[in-house]
Amino acid sequence: MGILALAISGCAVGPTFVAPPAPDADGYVRGRLASPDPGRGGPAVAGQHFVTGADVSARWWSAFKSPPLNQLVRQSVDRNPNLQAAEAAIRVARYNALAQRGLYFPQISGNSNGADYLIANPGQVPPIPTTGPQSQYTLVTHQLTVSFVPDVWGANFRAVENLDAVTEQQLFQLEAAYLALTSNVVTAAIQEASLRGQIAATRRIIGIERNLLDILKRQLSFGQAAQADVLAQDAALAQAEQLLPPLDKQLAQQRDLLTALAGQLSADEIEQKFDLAHFKLPANLPVSLPGKLVDQRPDVRAAEANMHGASALVGVAIAARLPNIVLSANGGSTAYNIAQSFAPGTGFYTIVAGATMPIFDGLTLYNKQKAAEAALEQAEAQYRATVITAFQNVADALRALQADARAIKAAVHAEDTAKASLDIVQKQLSAGQVNQLAVLNAQQTYLTAAVIRVQTEANRLSDTAALFMALGGGWPIGCTTPVWRECALGDAPVPVTTSKTQ
Repeated sequence: MGILALAISGCAVGPTFVAPPAPDADGYVRGRLASPDPGRGGPAVAGQHFVTGADVSARWWSAFKSPPLNQLVRQSVDRNPNLQAAEAAIRVARYNALAQRGLYFPQISGNSNGADYLIANPGQVPPIPTTGPQSQYTLVTHQLTVSFVPDVWGANFRAVENLDAVTEQQLFQLEAAYLALTSNVVTAAIQEASLRGQIAATRRIIGIERNLLDILKRQLSFGQAAQADVLAQDAALAQAEQLLPPLDKQLAQQRDLLTALAGQLSADEIEQKFDLAHFKLPANLPVSLPGKLVDQRPDVRAAEANMHGASALVGVAIAARLPNIVLSANGGSTAYNIAQSFAPGTGFYTIVAGATMPIFDGLTLYNKQKAAEAALEQAEAQYRATVITAFQNVADALRALQADARAIKAAVHAEDTAKASLDIVQKQLSAGQVNQLAVLNAQQTYLTAAVIRVQTEANRLSDTAALFMALGGGWPIGCTTPVWRECALGDAPVPVTTSKTQ
């Protein structure tokens, strides 16, 4: 079949698809790519460094050094129904392509039937014995039909090419679903850790405010504080306590999200729990070359496969306007009973060769060809748009990480300063040296700074995951074997294959 396909492809009408070249770009941002602040924020601020030209690891999430996260990602990849649906879609497309390949061969069918006939005038049928004015007899027929449509213009070759491209596109859709799932698990786990950090910071503030309220109540009992100051502090404590229920709700919903991503019902909550101490910020961040990005990003490869399929459909539309040859042959036997079916003299056969060509169809086929050509132009534009978006995603992630380094440095400094200020005000309040307004301001400043520091730290982790996702997530090129999970998770060798569709 492969030799036949190659022979036919030489005269297949329509454009021959050639994979578009990688964009002529040296980088993702203008000028030299500067790494984030490499740890100059002090011992409390971890540094990061961009490694240009490095490849993304297949298990990129392991860079966060979190065993619970590694377990949850593997569990999600094994159980998530969206990945299972994507696998089934590949099989659907593959079987459709195999079914289309069957048209390279002659189509053979057979039938056998028997019929009872009633003859009003038996004299008109001499071979039939008659006993009266009417006669009834049975006619048994066995027939074998062979038909073949030579693929003169490569219409079937192009149809198979289109379905192969659809299969390839579904594979890249699986890659995209895998990348989306693993990225969502990582970012959702980081968000859970952020919420736990915000809850912990809020509880620290609540503890401090309760302590201050106790101080004011003692001072009130000694006549050293006013009732208004006590009520103001009590109100500040109540406001801080009001922050906890919304955070608890978000945390519970985040747990539900992680459980769903792991392919489990919400009642079967996952065992893993995350806080910021479970994550280590990756120090060296790979930034693959632009030419590698179009190979690695599944959405870009899916857009390329879509363009390939659209190109093949142009050839199908052109072939529909050209002469078509049909060869068919029928052979069989007919007799008055089954026992005589294969007796000498009962056989028959017919051989037919025909050619058809549309002469006038109201420009239907012409317009279908033009529609296919326009669809190819659309697919080409969509491919270019996808490449532009891919470069934008990487650039956005790089810019975000550069800004995150400055933001975390400022957030840590703000929290440390606010805590030191609150400690001083707390001592001054015990000595009766400050009024209640200064206390409230110090408390609010520290609460805000503590929450912002947690959020900024989580944002930096999430933006790191976003960079891995923007670069394509490290799916090994050629990882198309039935054990793709082991291949993608780095547990199996990567098969050798070409990196671009030809």
